[in-house]
Amino acid sequence: MQDILEQLEKKRALAHLGGGQKRIDAQHKKGKLTARERLELLLDDGTFEEWDMFVEHRSVDFGMADNKIPGDGVVTGYGMINGRLVFVFSQDFTVFGGALSEAHAEKICKVMDQAMKVGAPVIGLNDSGGARIQEGVASLGGYADVFQRNVMASGVVPQISMIMGPCAGGAVYSPAMTDFIFMVKDSSYMFVTGPEVVKTVTHEEVTAEELGGGITHTTRSGVADLAFENDVEALMMLRRLYNYLPLNNREKPPVRPSNDPADRQDMSLDTLVPENPNKPYDMKELITKTVDDGDFFEIQPEYAKNIVVGFARMEGQTVGIVANQPLVLAGCLDIKSSIKAARFVRFCDAFNIPVVTFVDVPGFMPGTSQEYGGIIKHGAKLLYAYAECTVPKITVITRKAYGGAYDVMSSKHLRGDVNFAWPNAEIAVMGAKGAVEIIFREDKSDPAKLAAREAEYKARFANPFVAGARGFIDDVILPHETRKRICRSLVMLKDKKLDNPWRKHGNIPL
Repeated sequence: MQDILEQLEKKRALAHLGGGQKRIDAQHKKGKLTARERLELLLDDGTFEEWDMFVEHRSVDFGMADNKIPGDGVVTGYGMINGRLVFVFSQDFTVFGGALSEAHAEKICKVMDQAMKVGAPVIGLNDSGGARIQEGVASLGGYADVFQRNVMASGVVPQISMIMGPCAGGAVYSPAMTDFIFMVKDSSYMFVTGPEVVKTVTHEEVTAEELGGGITHTTRSGVADLAFENDVEALMMLRRLYNYLPLNNREKPPVRPSNDPADRQDMSLDTLVPENPNKPYDMKELITKTVDDGDFFEIQPEYAKNIVVGFARMEGQTVGIVANQPLVLAGCLDIKSSIKAARFVRFCDAFNIPVVTFVDVPGFMPGTSQEYGGIIKHGAKLLYAYAECTVPKITVITRKAYGGAYDVMSSKHLRGDVNFAWPNAEIAVMGAKGAVEIIFREDKSDPAKLAAREAEYKARFANPFVAGARGFIDDVILPHETRKRICRSLVMLKDKKLDNPWRKHGNIPL
């Protein structure tokens, strides 16, 4: 028995040492934590239960038979974040550069399978050089096994990827299928082909950071949601995001008691929207003044800034916020913003999170670049997402809701549950000037006549009452009572049940 215990302690020590002290020091020198240090920060103290510490690879080629390290480059198991269950895997770059072997993949698949069985989220901390070349097709098969589980878990349990080092080649497709991707600036990158291959094929010279770093993916490609300064900040923000999410698709999101009164009024909102309809204002000010304690966790803040998405709480309940941002492109919907918002709405719908939509949209972005880029199909993604969505949907039109964009932004026609408008809201096919120039084109040469027609059009349509008369708006509310009315609506909708017709799955315009 004593021999077995000594062997156990020896293997545990080897597993904890990973690739050795020299490689651990090298990891620290780059400003990166080790796989185990990351899990210690992410999870509540003393809650981590490790699985498969003694797993080793089965490769015998290229001298690998004599080079085995317990754990095989990934630490897996489960633990708690603020007392709530989560399954985790953390790749260890000190062991074979975190390269994925068949055994390494089996460990990841095991925790993902268990997460789906018990209904708990999966968080992956990625830090890997890619497939283990010595294993050939076996490692590629391992990736495919992980991909399959990403797909099966999608919409069942939340999946979050934290890129904390390299993630290249086929490895990028596992994070790509998860719900959220976080990155660390200057130490993590994602790309399908690296800078050397790019240079060979296209003759472009580009650094790894420029090609697939955190700034690139949070501002240009939209692949990642947020990028942080270092490992510690990234893991703390990941814990914060976790607090908003339900454990699985059969649970409601967590409720955190709040001392912020549901009927709190903010009189400054009455003057938030400028009298000049062409003057911008910051929609984030409305969001922070409406939600609990001004606490708003924005997703993808640096990408497609003309739309704002993120999580907040109303009376302690998690809600998803979608809002046009008049400060950027006048709040127009374009290709990037449509995709960004559609994916967020679909996540909220999959995990029972009510969606609150603040609307100030003059329409879809015009121009050849948008049309050639497929704005018709991409804009339809957002339309599809809202129309398919069955969770409580509350919409507040703060100013403009023009054309097809009015329909798309969670209108009553797309099964919006409660639709409010502020008194100065304009719901019309288009703005008064453009409408008059089309309707009364014969008066184009007479500015006085056109001005009179424009005033007539504004009086007729530049208000929410035409839509209200048709029942497309449930009520016209004062801006300062927005929080109270949303909170009351959420209480009314808490037991809402709505089922879509049975189908294997829809065919969203991808």
